[in-house]
Amino acid sequence: MTYELLTGLAAFAFASSITPGPNNMMLLASGANFGFRRSIPHMLGIAIGFTLMIVLVGIGLIGLFDAFPLSHAILKFAGVGYLLWLAWKIANAGMPEAGSNARPMNFVQAAAFQWVNPKAWQMALTAITLYAPDRSVWAIGIVAAIFGLINLPSVSTWTVLGQQMQRVLSSPLRLRSFNVVMALLLVASLVPVLYPAAS
Repeated sequence: MTYELLTGLAAFAFASSITPGPNNMMLLASGANFGFRRSIPHMLGIAIGFTLMIVLVGIGLIGLFDAFPLSHAILKFAGVGYLLWLAWKIANAGMPEAGSNARPMNFVQAAAFQWVNPKAWQMALTAITLYAPDRSVWAIGIVAAIFGLINLPSVSTWTVLGQQMQRVLSSPLRLRSFNVVMALLLVASLVPVLYPAAS
């Protein structure tokens, strides 16, 4: 892989990881509701789960979508349905209280979420198509490694931002309003996936 291609890959990984999307909106809400430390498993689940997703897409899953284009559409709309349910859960979340069962997404849940996250699929398919077109193990490994290095610091930024907002969100009304806004932004993050021409 040439230096120019590596630079382009790093820029794509950063731009797609740092911009708003389902993962980042959920981490912003998690940071505001639970703080940075309790959101660490969520962040690691995203970073490691997405890196593994790139590897699996590169070594074979992309071929499934090539052979059965309808499978991609089915997965996309199943993911949208799940994200709408998550948005509803976020909008109706209250103040976390001692002894309550409110908790951030854990590592396994966050890693599994990548498989129903339309933006994650879009990122993985685009990364493999553009930067590992020959689908060699070496090229797929480089794409996965670059995303692994860039994704975690990028998504962590949103958790830190959410945590910093805790001081402002100290009242139930403010936190509820914030969670409703986060839910709406999560839904809005689906627009570029459903209507690529609009992005």
